Amino acid sequence: AGNKVVIEEYLEGIECSVFVLTDGNSYAILPEAKDYKRIGENNTGLNTGGMGALSPVPFYDKDFAKKTEERIIIPTIKGIKQENMNYRGFIFFGLMNVGGNPYVIEYNVRMGDPETEAVLPRIKSDFLSLLTAASEKKLSNTKVEISKEATATVIVVSEGYPGHYEKNKVITGIEEITDSIVFHSGTTTNNDNTVTSGGRVLAISSFGKDIFEAIEKSYRSVKNIHFENMYYRKDLGTDLK
Repeated sequence: AGNKVVIEEYLEGIECSVFVLTDGNSYAILPEAKDYKRIGENNTGLNTGGMGALSPVPFYDKDFAKKTEERIIIPTIKGIKQENMNYRGFIFFGLMNVGGNPYVIEYNVRMGDPETEAVLPRIKSDFLSLLTAASEKKLSNTKVEISKEATATVIVVSEGYPGHYEKNKVITGIEEITDSIVFHSGTTTNNDNTVTSGGRVLAISSFGKDIFEAIEKSYRSVKNIHFENMYYRKDLGTDLK
């Protein structure tokens, strides 16, 4: 390893995640999202599994989407076919917007977290039917219907995450949330109480006419939740205004 040096182009810009479902021949583009990895506000501190996500992404306009499809998605699907991979499933494209052009900084073969909690609510099509079509190589006959509403997901974590954190903290207020979807991540039950069992505890997702209304609703819902040493970022979306 010490005998080689790899020189890569430096990329500076804003990241976003694009998701595709493929049957190995055809593909369906799912809603894009932007997540927030740093534990601290203004993107400071350690990287985490994700402190929140938004969909759609404001800079992911028709022009950027066309470039992404033509330059990245289509060549990727062609490459899968040429390599005879017989791959059926998700492709995660981690992109960087560099001067209005998409650059790939990450590939994955799954949905991202917490992007999934922002992306799935916007898919109006029957999700099981999409998965079935992918498994049966029938995606070319399938259209994905996407909601025009925006979604925003706020991750509630245990203080100390992504480092050391305490568990078994009683969580209250979940039942009071009516305007948002509550996804459980690091929770379990103890004596009929819902308690924390992980660093990332809950994901709160909301709809809105735009991402900023959705963010406001998620933050309003989060205020109902209480457990000892609870923490969440309060600046999601401020970099997109």
